[in-house]
Amino acid sequence: MVSPGTRPARTLMVAGTTSGAGKSLLTTALARYYARAGLKVAPFKAQNMSNNARVVEGGEMGSAQYLQALAARAVPEVRMNPVLLKPESDTASQVVVLGQRHQAFGRLAWRERARALWPLVQDCLDQLRQENDLVILEGAGSPAEINLMDSDIVNLRLAEVAGARTLLVCDIDRGGAFAHLYGTWLLVSEAQRRLIHGFVLNKFRGDAGLLAPAPERLRELTGVPVLGVLPMWREHGLPEEDGVFEDGSTGAGLRIGVVAYPRISNLDEFAPLRRMPGVALAWVRTAAGLSACDLVILPGSKHVPADLAWLRAQGLEPALRSHVAAGRPLLAVCGGLQMLGGALRDPDGVEGEGQGLGLLPLLTEYESQKRYRRGRYAFQGLSGYWSALSGVDFEGYEIRHGRTHRDPAGAADATEVLADGLGWQSGPVLALYAHGLFENAGVLRALFGHAVPTLEETFEGLADFVAEHLGRDTLDSLIR
Repeated sequence: MVSPGTRPARTLMVAGTTSGAGKSLLTTALARYYARAGLKVAPFKAQNMSNNARVVEGGEMGSAQYLQALAARAVPEVRMNPVLLKPESDTASQVVVLGQRHQAFGRLAWRERARALWPLVQDCLDQLRQENDLVILEGAGSPAEINLMDSDIVNLRLAEVAGARTLLVCDIDRGGAFAHLYGTWLLVSEAQRRLIHGFVLNKFRGDAGLLAPAPERLRELTGVPVLGVLPMWREHGLPEEDGVFEDGSTGAGLRIGVVAYPRISNLDEFAPLRRMPGVALAWVRTAAGLSACDLVILPGSKHVPADLAWLRAQGLEPALRSHVAAGRPLLAVCGGLQMLGGALRDPDGVEGEGQGLGLLPLLTEYESQKRYRRGRYAFQGLSGYWSALSGVDFEGYEIRHGRTHRDPAGAADATEVLADGLGWQSGPVLALYAHGLFENAGVLRALFGHAVPTLEETFEGLADFVAEHLGRDTLDSLIR
């Protein structure tokens, strides 16, 4: 093993032909595989675009890199994801640099911003390489976006700087996998082609013997081998990074619906519900879908006023009111909590103003200073459906601009169930500012009578998965 500080760490990049090809999953699996081989490993994604974030010292970072750090048995930190773009609309994103929101970068044009951030990205990578044995870089989208190559700070331009052997992974379930791989290889520069060490076919269903002669033909065209085929594995346990989960979960039992508004955030915290026995998880976008649910969740939102407007346009407001009036449980988290109150005030122009649903006697005001906090939270005084959580404590995190307090003129009644106004109950409605409730085994057992595999078990399963299907000799050779 290389001693940290003696020379820059070896580097390996996982790039993909498309978003959703499996880059994050493969990077996480490799992080645990090499960590348990005795290497000091760090993940690195120069720029991530996601509304899923976790709180760490210094602010926030992308959830995928947070989990990759845990898989690597490392302490998650902002240098592992120095730039995080959090979409607020189809044409605008909040720009988070080294954990903190930077409005000045948000005002720059895409290419201008990339040029300004490139030195910072290189510096973070250099520092991590000095402190570790191996840094695993994850790309973003596709490295063959020829309209963006001149401003690339996250894909093969970075691999060139680091001299990183690169795996190019594709989602074969989408179809056209060999065209994706060949087209990507063809469109990148000759110098970058030399970095592509192997192709990986992901999400394969069927008889792998039917792939021949395509892998060998692809090797003849590119000189790059197909290193392995990863079968479709829906129950791997990692949250999806982009958008809502493809299919939720099916089966009989308690029907839980998560309202999937356009700017949904931190949806990864609900991933454990997909694996919970006796629970059927669905994504709700219509009144009919909501009416079919036993438990409804209003998740976090990156733009609460806009998502409130969407919710009303979809006809979900009367459906929510009917759900609550029938005594069926409703859980609201962070932005969802704000939606359930009254006025949304925004004197600093952070998020916009609006009017909530009025189901809780709360007022929210957005402040320019963002709140980041990790901690343990303990429920007190819960009743009804939620009484099973009374006395239960859980680990969670807060990440928000909003400050909420009781409205003395509010018509609804509510009980404070988490200290400092971080949790409220009114009948079947429970509203929390803390994310991460369902990531705690004690909460899952109290509510559903079961727990799900831990993160450690998930990471170990992923490492075993890539070792089996890519081969230990192949994985070891990648870092020689």
